[in-house]
Amino acid sequence: MAEKKDKKKRLIKRLKNKFRLVILNDTTFEEKLSFRLSPMNVFILFISGSFLLISLITILIAFTPLREFIPGYTDVSLRQNLTNMVLKVDSLENDLTVKQHYLNNLRLIIQGKLPSDTLLNDSALVPQYDQEARKISKEDSLFRDFVEKEDAFNISNEKAGKSFGLLSGTYFFTPLNGLVTGHFEPKKDHYGVDIVAPENEAIKATLKGVVIFAGWTSETGHVISLQHDNNLISTYKHNSVLMKEVGDVVKAGDAIAIIGNSGELTDGPHLHFELWYNGTALNPEEYINLK
Repeated sequence: MAEKKDKKKRLIKRLKNKFRLVILNDTTFEEKLSFRLSPMNVFILFISGSFLLISLITILIAFTPLREFIPGYTDVSLRQNLTNMVLKVDSLENDLTVKQHYLNNLRLIIQGKLPSDTLLNDSALVPQYDQEARKISKEDSLFRDFVEKEDAFNISNEKAGKSFGLLSGTYFFTPLNGLVTGHFEPKKDHYGVDIVAPENEAIKATLKGVVIFAGWTSETGHVISLQHDNNLISTYKHNSVLMKEVGDVVKAGDAIAIIGNSGELTDGPHLHFELWYNGTALNPEEYINLK
């Protein structure tokens, strides 16, 4: 017991021993600076400096735009604002086209001519235009009937078309930025899209929701599925690492997995992404900008 106390005292004494750090002029050996240090002072200074450096880096990331480059900290409002701006620009273009058409017709009226739309609607003046318009309209109606009958047996359009009005106000977050190499082909039992991206890329939740499955299958490797509002389910397959567990609540844009090459049905690092609504597979490319 006494030996341990002696060792402890000697250790404390060594840590408190004073040393002098001297900086000399190499030519004249003139003393420029000197510091009295001890091992205890050096250790405390190192710990304090490390803590200060970590604090500064944390503040820099938390309160500057640098956090946008960290997976899971992406600002979802940025994509919503961008989508709103695109919709406004599209509306302005349509409004500009209508006004331009109105000005053209007004110019024709001032010149004493008939507007172009009047010529097509007045069969007494130019009957051949009216007959041609009737012919085109009839063929167009037959073509629309044909397309509707074909789409009635298409699993991707069976409910997606009816529900588009409900989902039109939903802003989907792009799960992964990359190259789409496999498209939605339900006839080939491919109910999603394949997106290729560099290794170690983070995969993000397309909407806020709850993790309902996070596990492994032999064919699709590490898989995670999220339950969203409006009976929507999104599924992410072939991951290398899953970052969430069943029951976790996630926000749109949160990192939930890392891109991988797991499972038998894969030939390289990519994400297989599926979107389901009321038990029906939707084409993600119709709702999400995956480019």
